[in-house]
Amino acid sequence: MKSTVSNVQPQDQVVVAGQSVTLPCVIVGYRGMVQWTKDGLALGGERDLPGWTRYSLLGDPLSGEHSLQIDGAELADDAAYECQATQAALRSHRAKLTVLVPPGDPVVDGGPVVRLKAHAPHNLTCRASGAKPAAEITWYRDGEVMESAIYSKTLMEDKKRELAVSMLPMVPEDRDSGRTYTCRVLNPAAPAGRQTSVTINVQHPPSVTLSVQPQTVTEGSKVLFICSASANPEITGYRWSKGGVPIAEANGDSLEVTVDYSYFTDPVSCEVSNSVGSTNVSTLVDVQFGPRLLSEPKPMAVDTGMDAAFTCAWTGNPPLTLAWTKQGSGVVLSNGNTLQLKAVTQEDAGTYTCKAIVPRIGVAERDVTLTVNGPPIITADATQHAAKHAKGKLECVVGSSPPPDKIVWTFGDVSLSSGTSGRFSVQTVSSGQGVISSLVISETLAQDFQLRYNCTAWNRFGTGTAMVSLKEQGTQLTGHKERKKEIYIYIYLRTHTFIYPLSQPLLKAKQPFSAYLNYTPLIDII
Repeated sequence: MKSTVSNVQPQDQVVVAGQSVTLPCVIVGYRGMVQWTKDGLALGGERDLPGWTRYSLLGDPLSGEHSLQIDGAELADDAAYECQATQAALRSHRAKLTVLVPPGDPVVDGGPVVRLKAHAPHNLTCRASGAKPAAEITWYRDGEVMESAIYSKTLMEDKKRELAVSMLPMVPEDRDSGRTYTCRVLNPAAPAGRQTSVTINVQHPPSVTLSVQPQTVTEGSKVLFICSASANPEITGYRWSKGGVPIAEANGDSLEVTVDYSYFTDPVSCEVSNSVGSTNVSTLVDVQFGPRLLSEPKPMAVDTGMDAAFTCAWTGNPPLTLAWTKQGSGVVLSNGNTLQLKAVTQEDAGTYTCKAIVPRIGVAERDVTLTVNGPPIITADATQHAAKHAKGKLECVVGSSPPPDKIVWTFGDVSLSSGTSGRFSVQTVSSGQGVISSLVISETLAQDFQLRYNCTAWNRFGTGTAMVSLKEQGTQLTGHKERKKEIYIYIYLRTHTFIYPLSQPLLKAKQPFSAYLNYTPLIDII
């Protein structure tokens, strides 16, 4: 601030909250209006500063004295101040007024008697809030300074005061019970400091043992659980649970129950409490029980050539044995929870059984179906019979997956998939074995017994074919002798010739010669 006469300007000051402070300002030779600003906000030009009850201007204005007095300084007064001679465009230095705030009484978590569990690590925590600057914190144990405390501080919401926290790590032992710990705090606003003391009371939660009599039982037997406990201070209650679910009717130191398989996997717990804490101890019962299914095998449908896998999980006690088999076969395919089938064919389709065996206890099993998608598989008797001049019927069964899109009967120059053509008609029905297609002849004639009938089915994977002969009921083949040497059957189909050598096992089966006719429409014995 410049003037024709020497001036006095305000300087930075520090004041403890509650004390009064004066910021000097003297402008010699100036007779105009003088005002103060606080953090840039004008306080006004009047000497008593209306609206600022603790603020006033001191001195003789005729002598150029315009000092700002603040009574009972508060944290809100912590700001930057400026003295301005507005008509002369003069401004003083910006003077920073720092208001110091002493910390409140320190607070020790859990005081005045801090109850601690023996041997359980704990941080004895002291907090000093509302100080500016943050309070320093020192711990004493029975008057001896403790050096291992961890100190931290954070700004409070007003962005001026701070919260200081000191944590003293300790693992309480029996000898610590009754000791006095003191937290002492100080800062420049409270150099004498303040302190709070607490007494440590080291206590023990209950010590618990849980036994069961008898330990090994069969499902449906009774057992007795006994919960033995000692505690300091005294026990206040017992709480029983099974698998984490409370048993409401149980509240003493023993529990009698009739056990089932679940007691083998869901532990029974006894929780004993006192005023310090609680202790929970659990035990299982060696319950012997038959197989119980944990994971149901799920049916599968896969395309031919793909892999398939079934999973079937059981539990039992004593430990069980697993066996996978396919219905119609006694061969054990796997002894594990999972049955893996690689590159399946249509022959792999069927029902598989997962069997669980608990020695001396019981057996259980589950069936699961594998569907293999592939070309139609046609089953038909190679020779079917009908009476001459009567109604006749030829059948073929298409049992593959997916179902056939079309089934056609071909004989002579006729192809028929549905409906009626002359004496012939086709009927198609679904059954448990698959789709049954029937070629119905309203009245058989002699030439019908000379034809070969072809049942062909299509689906998106391909085709399947079966050849059927119609024989007149009552006719028998005579004049043929069975041969023990290898027999060759010549099969003539359209323009192709196939030679089928019957193997020795077939010969040894001693089939009647008529059985070989199922292989061909035309047979020569050589």
